[in-house]
Amino acid sequence: MNRLTVTQARALKNRGMYRADPTLYLNIASGGSKSWIQRLTINGRRHDIGLGSFELVTMAEARDKAFQNRRIVQAGGNPLVEKRKARVPSFREASKATFEANRPRWRNAKVASNWMQQLERHAFPIIGDMPVDKIGREDVLRVLTPIWTSKPEVGRKVRQRVRATLRWAEAHGHVQTNVAGDAIDGALPRQPAVKAHFRALPYREIGTALATVEASGASLAAKLALKFVVLTACRSGEVRLAEWSEIDAVSATWTIPGSRMKNGTEHRVPLSDAAVEVLEQARPLSGGRALVFRSPRSPNRALSDMSLTKVLRTTGLAEKTVVHGLRSTFRDWCADTGKPRELAEAALAHTVGGVEGAYFRSDVFERRRVLMQAWADFVTGGTGTVVRMHA
Repeated sequence: MNRLTVTQARALKNRGMYRADPTLYLNIASGGSKSWIQRLTINGRRHDIGLGSFELVTMAEARDKAFQNRRIVQAGGNPLVEKRKARVPSFREASKATFEANRPRWRNAKVASNWMQQLERHAFPIIGDMPVDKIGREDVLRVLTPIWTSKPEVGRKVRQRVRATLRWAEAHGHVQTNVAGDAIDGALPRQPAVKAHFRALPYREIGTALATVEASGASLAAKLALKFVVLTACRSGEVRLAEWSEIDAVSATWTIPGSRMKNGTEHRVPLSDAAVEVLEQARPLSGGRALVFRSPRSPNRALSDMSLTKVLRTTGLAEKTVVHGLRSTFRDWCADTGKPRELAEAALAHTVGGVEGAYFRSDVFERRRVLMQAWADFVTGGTGTVVRMHA
């Protein structure tokens, strides 16, 4: 068979593979696009290697590439490995690929955004433009050393992200070893001990604390959202992003979709009288929009993650508790007043592990309704009296 000529190649229209050399083919796709494909047997297995578009790579160039690949195989090499080496990504490119690969498993939008932000701040200025196969242990240490003891939590997270990026590069054959792994442990000093628990308000002070919040100059939306956090024992993000469609006013139930839960499972929250009152106060503020607690500055956006923290800071309560610590306040009250453990854990949407978790499937919803009403009565003064908040 005569070799394919350039004129013939240009004239071909039908889909198929047309031989241009012993191992080189012109491939015409169903849409009509043309590209060069080389078929080689490497270590007993056939491989199709793309050599570029017909529009960008001439027939002579394609034949030359094909010939060089055949020489590599004849010498015992692998042109696929050589091709990968020729396009080793920079650390910045590899980290973005790692981020995209992991994004589907991150339900928390804040975690996803922080992942790249910390690399941009601490790693990219030093190793961002370096090819991953050129990064050594000393380069990783130049990233970590300035923050390892001064900002230990940030240091650990940055190392985890660098390590994950180089693990991706290792898996794709761009590097031989992960230089951010155990090999650098000896060069990193011991970090200060990390505080194990969030600051949490003693439950006997919760009523006074809410009265302080009510008297503050914070926005009514932020005050109501913070009170709703207390009354439902839910996480800040679950409350701030709550929508009216999730609220069943007839049954006084709030159903949080699994996409917004830490454990990925739908969570039903029985609403006490005080929690329902909070919603009634919040409804006029929503202006008919989907969000229950919308930002007073940006009507189409939820309260920011710092809005509730700001309320605690401006009232002086931040010295005693963080927003997440209010869940611990509820848990301590349950423990000290003899409430069943399974009710408290279910109210907090905690995943119960081990044998207990394998057999415990109920969300004990109706029993939790009694629990949450008792908690609300305690929070509002023990009488069930609901105190309205004012702007």
